[in-house]
Amino acid sequence: MHQRVTPGVPFGLIVILLLASLPTVASSLSPPTGEVILTVSGDIDHPNVGAEAHFDRDMLMTLSPMVIETRTPWHKGPGRYEGPLFRAVLEAAGAQGDQVRVRALNDYEAAIPVSDLYDYDVILAMTRNGEEMAIRDFGPLFVLYPFDDHPELLTETIRFRSVWQVGRLHVP
Repeated sequence: MHQRVTPGVPFGLIVILLLASLPTVASSLSPPTGEVILTVSGDIDHPNVGAEAHFDRDMLMTLSPMVIETRTPWHKGPGRYEGPLFRAVLEAAGAQGDQVRVRALNDYEAAIPVSDLYDYDVILAMTRNGEEMAIRDFGPLFVLYPFDDHPELLTETIRFRSVWQVGRLHVP
């Protein structure tokens, strides 16, 4: 006696669906092994601790590290700042949104349009002149725009977005 087999999902479609899921697995974040200095929350696709993405210093420095030599409104003379591109941090967390809320350790908060991060090479500065930035010296992270390369950034709006002592990012 023959049983009638009802057509199911074709095997080829199953393979395609499985392969399509691989990039998500490949782009997941490993949990930090050192002290967490940055937490990203909100609309993110790649959490590594609960619903958040936590980053230690080493993790951040692997994300498109960049050096900016610039003057700032808060320091005498030019400085050499190094840290990851801000947009690379959001990309690593799988952030989805048009803005990011940046919160300092003292709870100061500023909203930054994500477009700023693609229009300019904004970094999360971790060092100044080769030294890790301590909390008393704008650390552990400082949102730094390339002021000398783009004098049009020397506005009150951008100064308010240049948060120092950053500890959290939230993508609404």
